Amino acid sequence: MNKLSTLDWLALILLIVGGLNWLLIGFFNFDLVAAIFGSMTTISNIIYAVVGLATVYVIFLSGKLMKR
Repeated sequence: MNKLSTLDWLALILLIVGGLNWLLIGFFNFDLVAAIFGSMTTISNIIYAVVGLATVYVIFLSGKLMKR
């Protein structure tokens, strides 16, 4: 059985962090990324984009894992 690569783990961690941020938004109307980096600043937009790319990567990763 092949182990997950560093990129796989990084994408999974980013997906979890993004999911927790959405949990905070949904239950408490609190956006942690906006609270730390400012609302819709360049850095917050980059963070949102990286988490989104990690999500797309994990979608393809899950297909790879299901083949095992």
